Amino acid sequence: MSLDPHKVLKEYWGYPHFKGSQEEIIKAALNGRDVLALLPTGGGKSVCFQVPSMATEGICIVISPLISLIQNQVSQLKSMGIKAIGMTGKMRFEEINDLLDNCVYGDYKFLYMSPERLEQEMVQDRIRQMNVNFLVVDEAHCISQWGHDFRPAYLQCKILRELHPEVPMMALTATATQRVEADIVKQLELLNPLIQKQSFVRDNISFRVDTQEDKRFQLLYYCKRLKSSGIIYTRSRRVTEDISNYLLQNGISSTFYHGGIPEKDKRDKLDKWLQNEIKVMVATNAFGMGIDKADVSLVIHYQVPDCIENYFQEAGRAGRNGEKAAAILITNKTDQELAKKQFLDVLPDVSTVKYIYRKLNNYFQIAYGEGSNETFRIHFNEFCDAYQLNTLITYNVLKIMDRYSVIALSESFNRMSSVLFICTKELLLGYLGRNAFLDDLTKLILRTYGGIFENHTVINTFTLAKKLSFPEKKVLEYLEILARDEIIEYNASHSDLEITFLVPREDEQTINRFAKTINEQNQLKQAQVTAMLNYIGTDHVCRSKQLLTYFGEKNPDSCGICDVCLGAPSKGTQLLELKNRAIGLLKNQDASSRTLLTLLQCQQELLLLVLQELLEDGIVEITSKNEYKII
Repeated sequence: MSLDPHKVLKEYWGYPHFKGSQEEIIKAALNGRDVLALLPTGGGKSVCFQVPSMATEGICIVISPLISLIQNQVSQLKSMGIKAIGMTGKMRFEEINDLLDNCVYGDYKFLYMSPERLEQEMVQDRIRQMNVNFLVVDEAHCISQWGHDFRPAYLQCKILRELHPEVPMMALTATATQRVEADIVKQLELLNPLIQKQSFVRDNISFRVDTQEDKRFQLLYYCKRLKSSGIIYTRSRRVTEDISNYLLQNGISSTFYHGGIPEKDKRDKLDKWLQNEIKVMVATNAFGMGIDKADVSLVIHYQVPDCIENYFQEAGRAGRNGEKAAAILITNKTDQELAKKQFLDVLPDVSTVKYIYRKLNNYFQIAYGEGSNETFRIHFNEFCDAYQLNTLITYNVLKIMDRYSVIALSESFNRMSSVLFICTKELLLGYLGRNAFLDDLTKLILRTYGGIFENHTVINTFTLAKKLSFPEKKVLEYLEILARDEIIEYNASHSDLEITFLVPREDEQTINRFAKTINEQNQLKQAQVTAMLNYIGTDHVCRSKQLLTYFGEKNPDSCGICDVCLGAPSKGTQLLELKNRAIGLLKNQDASSRTLLTLLQCQQELLLLVLQELLEDGIVEITSKNEYKII
């Protein structure tokens, strides 16, 4: 017997009615039907499985890809008085055992876990014993190799179907092309599912592409006008820290968030941002998934994303309260060329995968037909250096071989040493005068890594050693001395990785079984990057229309609020109008180009064209203060 879902919604969530297609999805689930729900970011996906689970007896098992996402959802449920458990991190056997006992006997309503947990026999056995009411796969696009965030571990999700074949399964995602949609149904073996695809249209978000040579100045311009809360997305940890510091130096309340921050610091930063004690969060792209902050009115992408799926999901974190919001991508030609190199030039082809696989076997002297289930520890940078291999391409090859079970790659590779200088520059000079043997290494670190006096910065000890013609052991020894003498804080960690060979060595035959898929994946990545760059470069079709068409929506309407829809005047008309406004301002005061840009609130490239024309026509001149002045 089930409760009325409307009463459950009102009692626990406080909402008087469902929105969008939530009610239809919940009705299908309560009737025992499998569901694939494609809802936009902010569309209330979690309610679709949480309400029916609360309305029926039993526990709902939820597969989720991120620890932070699991923690956030469990915390929200507990705050509503709902019994929920999240299996996260490196738990001891006893802890897992106790948690699973609670799920079997303790009247819990939700069990959240990562897909990797499904590989454990103990977890499978306990799930068999549970009174399960619903099976849920969140962020279901991760199960498709044609998706933008494929995780091989997600393929384990079909085990849930074997453990409880009679229990309805629900798959949810905010971004999926038609190809990915079909693959989700196939991989999860959904039976006659209700496929509920709500329009991805976000009519309160103004999508914009802003081409600027001085991206930082333009970023500051937007942040200074921000009234509520904002997110700035970058692609690297260091850039998040650099941008946050730049904003702080210019009076903007800001902090940074990325995977290299200790968990306690992450929680502190997130809480301050959620409580609006901090206005702007500068983050890498994993930030925001599952975080329900309604008043984000500005999302800025400071670097080109690798695909439209990621861009749209991240941009969709703006305006979840229905108020007007902006999603702005600040870019320039250099940025776009760099994106091509970073995303496409590091894609290994089949011949490269075969070559590196052979070198890996040779490195460990594994004979043909041998090596299965043997484990080795390897210094990644030394291996690449030994065979003159590109580190990014090599790492991507190892990840491919891990994905297709040729090897099992440990996660320790991701841990790197970090350094923070904690003395003043004056004290450092005196110290190096007394310890001259540390001078070369210290100065090389200072030249190589920016912001190292402000933040813990990841360093590559192998590269430093190579540049100094030192053994790496000596670099590590010198860093320990600097730390002991309280010149730096030094978090020492190795860049080793552990590799387990899962199949006997067969060289080409080993790789040939998935060679076709490698080619297809490379073609997919090239198509995704091209689509992203085409979106940036297309200035005659509504931004929202471009995005919705990409996701398969037929004949979407123009939004009327993006930069394309609002950019009706011709460039010539814009230049003439801007020229007259600039002359009017300069008649009253001399001004630099940045001052003019702030006062005129125009595109930088248009202003530069106007100023060049005014100089050529002899209407203005540049003063000794580098300001423009009417002649």
